Amino acid sequence: MEIVELKKGIYWVGAIDWNVRDFHGYSTPYGTTYNAYLILDEKNVLVDTVKAPFYLEMLGRISEIIDPSKIDYVIANHVENDHSGALPQLVDRVGTPTVITTERGRKGLEKYFQKSLKWRIVKTGDALSTGHRTLSFIEAPMLHWPDSMFTYLKEDRVLLPNDAFGQHFASVQRFEDEVEEGVMRHAAKYYANILWPLAPLILRKVDEVVKMGIPIDMIGPSHGLIWRKDPGRIIQAYVDWSQGKANRKILVVYDTMWGSTEL
Repeated sequence: MEIVELKKGIYWVGAIDWNVRDFHGYSTPYGTTYNAYLILDEKNVLVDTVKAPFYLEMLGRISEIIDPSKIDYVIANHVENDHSGALPQLVDRVGTPTVITTERGRKGLEKYFQKSLKWRIVKTGDALSTGHRTLSFIEAPMLHWPDSMFTYLKEDRVLLPNDAFGQHFASVQRFEDEVEEGVMRHAAKYYANILWPLAPLILRKVDEVVKMGIPIDMIGPSHGLIWRKDPGRIIQAYVDWSQGKANRKILVVYDTMWGSTEL
């Protein structure tokens, strides 16, 4: 398998779902990805897992980089099964890594899997030192589930926001600058179907992150392509969409029973 390195010691180890055509009740004609990220340091960290049927694909990617049993922590940014589904199999394979999540995340995972796990519960402002790296946590409730959170890699300036800033788009490329055409259209459809009802919360969360003063060089969402060329572009797009900013266009909708209506 091809090894995909975001920055030195940070790897994409997710899975590509070429065949899914319905996700959360809307069409996904281009498939999707389930993104997981492996961080190597004195303590090794896996951020999120994948949908259960894709466990072996994820495990294969991890195994190309390290012995999976050397994973010390698994960060569960979100409990939904497309991100946590492979967690029970992973725990059975690697032993009992410490699972880092929010309190709501712990409750959700316990109900899903009925499995004894080692927990570390975090909230906004908490951090994990892995040796040469600092991972900070930002709670993001209702973006788009109550348990959701972001993970920020301070020294690398990488934000891993789970279901924010994603797209349902399967490709052999991993970065948005490799598939420039159409990426924003996929991101807009994703936003409209998953996050648009939560627009006020998005604006507050973006404002909170801006006030934290954290520089962001790269955004690794849980679905689709990774934003590395200009991550500020998708952040600004979320602000614009959440504020209801419109392009200078007019949509004319018409209907005809007998085919007699013409433009």
